[in-house]
Amino acid sequence: MQEQPDTEGKLVRTAFADGPRLLADIGATHARFALQTAPGTYRSVRVLKCDEFDGIVPLLRFYLSEHEDLRLNHAALALANPVDGDVVRMTNRPWAFSTDDVRRELGLSTLLIVNDFTALAMAIPGLKPDDLMQVGPGKPAPHAVLGVLGPGTGLGVSGGIPTVDGFVTLGSEGGHVNFAPSDEREFAILQAAWREWTHVSNERLISGPGMEIIYRVLAERNGVHSLAKAPARDSAAIIAAALEEQDPLCLEVLECFCGMLGGAAANLAVTLGAFGGIFIGGGIVPRLGEWFRSSPFRARFEAKGRFSGYIADIPTYVITTPHVAFDGVANILSEHLRGRSGDNTLMDRIRQLKKELTPAEQRVAGLVLEQPRLVLNEPIAGIAKLADVSQPTVIRFCRSLGFLGLADFKLKFASSLTGAVPVRHSQVRHSDSTHDLSAKVIDNTVSAILAFRDQLDVRAIDRAIELVSRARRIEFYAMGNARVVALDGQHKFFRFRIPTALYDDSHLFSLAADLLGPGDVVVAISNSGRLPELLSAVDKARAAGADVIAISNSQSPLAKVASVVLAVDHAEDNTSFLSMISRVLQLLLIDIMAVGLSVDVHHARSSSLSSPTQALISHLDS
Repeated sequence: MQEQPDTEGKLVRTAFADGPRLLADIGATHARFALQTAPGTYRSVRVLKCDEFDGIVPLLRFYLSEHEDLRLNHAALALANPVDGDVVRMTNRPWAFSTDDVRRELGLSTLLIVNDFTALAMAIPGLKPDDLMQVGPGKPAPHAVLGVLGPGTGLGVSGGIPTVDGFVTLGSEGGHVNFAPSDEREFAILQAAWREWTHVSNERLISGPGMEIIYRVLAERNGVHSLAKAPARDSAAIIAAALEEQDPLCLEVLECFCGMLGGAAANLAVTLGAFGGIFIGGGIVPRLGEWFRSSPFRARFEAKGRFSGYIADIPTYVITTPHVAFDGVANILSEHLRGRSGDNTLMDRIRQLKKELTPAEQRVAGLVLEQPRLVLNEPIAGIAKLADVSQPTVIRFCRSLGFLGLADFKLKFASSLTGAVPVRHSQVRHSDSTHDLSAKVIDNTVSAILAFRDQLDVRAIDRAIELVSRARRIEFYAMGNARVVALDGQHKFFRFRIPTALYDDSHLFSLAADLLGPGDVVVAISNSGRLPELLSAVDKARAAGADVIAISNSQSPLAKVASVVLAVDHAEDNTSFLSMISRVLQLLLIDIMAVGLSVDVHHARSSSLSSPTQALISHLDS
């Protein structure tokens, strides 16, 4: 267990080997943050107002400013917004951002962005009876679909579908289905909304802003025109006036609102076949407390005509536990990290069971492991053709893994894959064509680069750029395959008018190190980081006051004596094989430092007309 400083000056014990995890539930109005230090344990919970920030990064930085001493590696945010791809544009706030840009800016290894009601649905299977208030009769069927909805600033909708290994959640924007009135009063409310919008969704009326519309329409409909009798009220004031003052108009608003919510919940229940229950979250209904039990919600829920009997057995619950979205987003993050580390993922199960399958089923397994996204997008006939098996064999393969069939398998398999290119290594075979071996070499390198990107230590890179930007002299020490990387670095940094030298002879390392002093920088490059002559030279350089940037394995002896470590932990057997991918990753670190130095130089000297010409970097827009 690690110990981390908390903002209250205490020690935060974390059960996670890589430190606490940042979690957030960001709505249109409020953002709730916490540090997860163990499963189900949340510390430093804070609630911030979104209006006080002009973007997602300032919001995150404000919370993280209280935890500057913590090294956070992983984070997951639940957002009241559709999430599809890297770029997120919020519908209820003028915020737009790239998930990957935010991850890099905050120095995180992992940043997941998920819809807030997807996160809520993911939390439901773990809720206990004390976390719920049941409204009306009904008993959940085992291993059944469940539905989730909740009014707040908007109306969130999601669902959970059971699989062999748990639940798969639905990313849904079901709050935007058309509102359907059930009586003359609700039709009058719809007519009033039509005067402002051509399309009136459930979210327009079954939400906090919608409650205010209902209030205004009913005040006018009931002939209450006096401000003394019907003062302007927001949803919080309407709820307070109804429950605390027994205000007749506000009570009618709540009754109408809860009836509408019951109708929307019933529609969701019959759409999903949600015999596992309908669960209500959001910011409004939990505030109604016990009053909600006797509201028109349940009666309206069961008023389904011919299907009243069908829906009467479905239980409905209000989620009463606070910060339930933390549980859901923490579960999603945990599943993602397990999947990335290869612990108990579906891909691992296929690898483990492959030898126990029939030869024909093994061909299907091989196709799934080699081309997982192709399998997801192909129909059964396409999979069978690509694996050179019959269609029944594809079904038998799925059932061998414990699934009902191909659809059940795809549903779980899709949830186990992240949006990134899968990191895998495909061995080149002697029988491969030039096309196949070219594709495999490129795929292996791209996958390794993406994995490398996710593990970059941004703080170490910042420190390395700072050192080279003010270096009096830079010397590269490398031998063998690493010499190519050192030569590339020498050419690049010399273009910045920095005195730069390369030593690739172990006998010269110590001689060169003897001439160094404060302000000089050594860049030592080695896959193993164990060469005695290199380690001796690095010790001399440090003793002379020079700084050492090590490009090496993070656990190597060289890494332990360097000023800064730029880690390349890609595993390659360089005793038997020519190291290839590690060299590419080392070259990337040289490029990152060069681009960082170029940005620093141009920023520092952009106002000086007499500055000498600097190296132009193709990554820059200048």
